[in-house]
Amino acid sequence: MEATTIAAGASVLGGLMGYKGNMSAARSAQAVGEYNAQVAENEAILLARQTRDHERNLRINSERIKAKQRIMTAAAGVQMSGSPLQALADTYFSTEEDAARIRAAGDVAQMQKISEAALQRTQGAARATASRYAAYGSLLTGATQAAQSYDLE
Repeated sequence: MEATTIAAGASVLGGLMGYKGNMSAARSAQAVGEYNAQVAENEAILLARQTRDHERNLRINSERIKAKQRIMTAAAGVQMSGSPLQALADTYFSTEEDAARIRAAGDVAQMQKISEAALQRTQGAARATASRYAAYGSLLTGATQAAQSYDLE
């Protein structure tokens, strides 16, 4: 076998190996991006649960405070009007404000995770595309080198 034929064969083989490796890297990049996106989406779900639990605990504690206010007012022999009623209303409105803040903060955190998931998918797709182009480049380089091996004769 001639050296030129061996060199051409090696060039083609090198191009094929580069193609195969880069295509594997493309699949891997896509899979990693999807995995990271799913992790971020799961974190968004956990944040939603955490927000719901935080708001529920706030409301439970608020109900306890309102019950104590009613009991203390009744024990003092005072009717629920005027200042005692105002204190109860303040508790209610403060609870609603705090609940709204909890929900808003939870929504922001969830949107960040959803955005992170989209970004991870986009980055994975971009890396996969880059690896595919590199794979095609490997094929072209191998073919060019093989052709040049025969041109040298």
